[in-house]
Amino acid sequence: MSTVFYDRFERHSNAEGLKAHATHYCPGCGHGLAHKYLAEAIEELGVQDRTVAVSPVGCSVFLYYYLDVGNTQAAHGRAPAVALGHKMANPNAVVVSYQGDGDLASIGLAEIVSAAQMGIPLTVIFVNNAIYGMTGGQMAPTSLMGQKTATSPYGRGVTAGQPMKMAELVSGLDGTVYVERVALFDAKNRARAKKAIKKALQIQVEGRGLAFVEVLAECPTHLKMNPEETEKWVKDNMLPVFPLGVKKDSVPEPWFHPAPPSFDPEKVLKLVGGSSEHLERFCTSFPTHLDPHDISLKLAGSGGDGAQTAAMLIAHAGINEGFDATHIPSYGPESRGGTSYADVHVAETEVHNPAAPRPHVLIAFNAPSLAKFGPTVRRGGTILYDSSVVKEPGTFGEGVRVIGVPMTETAVDLGKTMVKNIVALGALQAATGLFPKETFLTAVRHALKEKCAMIPLNEEAFAWGVKTVETLTS
Repeated sequence: MSTVFYDRFERHSNAEGLKAHATHYCPGCGHGLAHKYLAEAIEELGVQDRTVAVSPVGCSVFLYYYLDVGNTQAAHGRAPAVALGHKMANPNAVVVSYQGDGDLASIGLAEIVSAAQMGIPLTVIFVNNAIYGMTGGQMAPTSLMGQKTATSPYGRGVTAGQPMKMAELVSGLDGTVYVERVALFDAKNRARAKKAIKKALQIQVEGRGLAFVEVLAECPTHLKMNPEETEKWVKDNMLPVFPLGVKKDSVPEPWFHPAPPSFDPEKVLKLVGGSSEHLERFCTSFPTHLDPHDISLKLAGSGGDGAQTAAMLIAHAGINEGFDATHIPSYGPESRGGTSYADVHVAETEVHNPAAPRPHVLIAFNAPSLAKFGPTVRRGGTILYDSSVVKEPGTFGEGVRVIGVPMTETAVDLGKTMVKNIVALGALQAATGLFPKETFLTAVRHALKEKCAMIPLNEEAFAWGVKTVETLTS
């Protein structure tokens, strides 16, 4: 066995017994051979330590169980985009996008077309077995005319369109330099498949361009045949539709020699408009009275309420104090008049999950947000809502503090409705003690450094939020 394969496959029986040396693929599945040829090519070219394999959703999803290389799991169809990210971040990496037909030719069609047109050196292994294998045998973009599947029980008809010929499609794009279709149904074609996969990898190693190998593979399970019958089916039925051979071989001289990207903090900050300025810190320790290690908050309202801006200010405040903090916005179609939200985490050392399904604190700027997210606040948590617009807040979980603050009304009295989110930050500080007052105000001032005239109004709005909660809870 190639040394690129792990000695034991942890997926089966805790790496014990015979199953520790067997893949999860069905008997006769073509993925096993494709894995083998890819592993052998990596070993023969001596690039194991440089290789990154990208596997998305599909039967190939567990590629990382088998190949001892760098591995990345991609969302369904997005492997080429993830592969491009790897290649540009580390041009010396040898990046392989390993995909099935349902993945590459359907949900990932735009990604492979874009990557192929760009032509950055990548190696794409496309396993075409004419079916959605992992999800139950549905019709794939490459299913044959008349082929019966779980979603075409009477056979693929004309209204479903003709099978997608991906090798021909990508060979017509300017960025590809080598495209070949191979098969696995006999020894002669297996030898050609191995050679093609190695060549596709070699082209990338030499920095010549994007190479694409389509592998016609067997799926005995969904064809309801034994492996021998499936091999014959591929030969007799797939070859007339998907003819084998080289579709493009215009390999240029090596051209891809970019300098590695800079990860220098100063340069990166300039690119994103950030600053290396060290702001004064006011926290003496992490606010463990809210949580020992990680505090989650959710801010929700309709578009224009300022929930996203307030969430970002909280995250910046946490980072300024030396903690780890994340801000994840969610802009739904209901953001105008319904509810959109942002999840924020502030962690002592590292945020492990930026989502906040059970927040410690909820700030709700309208009634739909309070009704939707109020019940999710964990026991002992705090809800702050805009009592200017929510007149009947309702009841929530045991131990949850619910405080109504006239955020909009206060902002209107100050002359600017838009500062109601800063009123909310003042209320948050007084109600929870998440950070000292100066921590929040420093974040606000820094955010408004290009609009200094707005700082006094925002400071006053913050002060009124603090005062309102102190009055209500005194």
